[in-house]
Amino acid sequence: MHDKRIIATWEQTPGSPYPGLRFTFEEGGKFHAEYEPMSIHSGGTWSIEDDKMDMDQTEHTFGLVGKFFGRYEIDGNLLKMNLVSGEDKPRPENLDGAVVYMRVEE
Repeated sequence: MHDKRIIATWEQTPGSPYPGLRFTFEEGGKFHAEYEPMSIHSGGTWSIEDDKMDMDQTEHTFGLVGKFFGRYEIDGNLLKMNLVSGEDKPRPENLDGAVVYMRVEE
């Protein structure tokens, strides 16, 4: 079951590693991301179940493709994601170290 609240555009908040990085999660399980300061664009698929998130980045400006997985939480207009890359790492158990995104009102 998908959490419909995630269907939106989310932007990394100031003070985060890449402020301004945007993720757009679409119905049907596709996502697009862009970070204009470095002209980066990426995309792929996503799925969630309970508090678990899986992403498969199939395109990226610099070729950084692969699977990402972890935990997420939506609290009002904030999305917290704690993701790791690579299938050899364990899924994070909680949101410690999560990156915070704010819903973009368009």
